Amino acid sequence: MRRSDLVQHKEREKGASTRTSQIVFGERQHLLRVLDSLEGTELPIARMQQERRILEELIHARTRDLNQINTAWDEKIGLVLSSDAKPEMLEKLVKQAPEEDFYLLRLISEHPRANAKTLNKLAKHPYGAIRENVARHPNADASTLTWLSRDRSQPLWYLVAFNPNTPTPLQRRLRDRLKRLGENEASK
Repeated sequence: MRRSDLVQHKEREKGASTRTSQIVFGERQHLLRVLDSLEGTELPIARMQQERRILEELIHARTRDLNQINTAWDEKIGLVLSSDAKPEMLEKLVKQAPEEDFYLLRLISEHPRANAKTLNKLAKHPYGAIRENVARHPNADASTLTWLSRDRSQPLWYLVAFNPNTPTPLQRRLRDRLKRLGENEASK
């Protein structure tokens, strides 16, 4: 797990927490693994059937949760993972996706066919892992990278410093900053 996967939500301060697609998908994957494990064990038939039924109900409930976050969720994930994914389709999915669909948007932010326009929109997402992916993406344009280098919520400037699309003057400034940090650490 990346540090940015520890998402901070304002709702938590009020006592409620948001279950994003990333969380719900992870729960469903774990339930599927438990079901696989169960099917490989020797249990009395009645108990096996009861536990299988309970696990299948929980898996279906998570699938419903994903579809409440974003209609036809599994199909959209399949489109992004398809080798036929086109930049225009990825852009359309980003426009249509709710902000809580962290998993879909994170996949798109990593996609090699995501274009600069799509990455620019994703650069403003509150989930840090998505912004990290944009900062290191080879299709991110200079203006998006410049904007990300100013993000004070996390050290994206470090990733921007090594992206080849970063404007040379900015790249030099960021690498000098990194060098100074290294020198300060060495002198301690």
